[in-house]
Amino acid sequence: MPFDIGFSELLVIGIVALIVIGPRDLPGLFRTLGRFTGKMRGMAREFSRAMEAAADEAGVKDVGKDLKGMTSSKNLGLDKLNEAAAKFESWDPKRAPKTGDAERAAKAKKGPETQKLADEKAAKSAALKEDVSKKKAAKAPVEDPAAPDEKTDPAA
Repeated sequence: MPFDIGFSELLVIGIVALIVIGPRDLPGLFRTLGRFTGKMRGMAREFSRAMEAAADEAGVKDVGKDLKGMTSSKNLGLDKLNEAAAKFESWDPKRAPKTGDAERAAKAKKGPETQKLADEKAAKSAALKEDVSKKKAAKAPVEDPAAPDEKTDPAA
């Protein structure tokens, strides 16, 4: 309601109208006022329909749908951001991680670049371990297999 008139204001207006106009002419006044209000509402509805039709012809609704589609939180990736924020807010650093979390992380699907880097790192690690074992073998004293072992030789 554009005028925002409460019940108490309407009651005051009715009492003043009853005094000024009189009880005999008051029903006619209200009937005329009702017809006038009805015509005004009809004109407002007609105007609104005409404006909507013009907007439809101009394609305003299509543009509005496109804008809503482009600015939706799903298209902007905000839904994933909200999920991550919710997980972070519910995260308790004092709580011990569940068993199997490391296994799930290891089994997580990796992208092609990530998989390539992981494979390269694993290959470098294996080569490094092999290098270290070769160096340890080279530094170890060479034992003569023909020489008697002090621990196992009963004569010693």
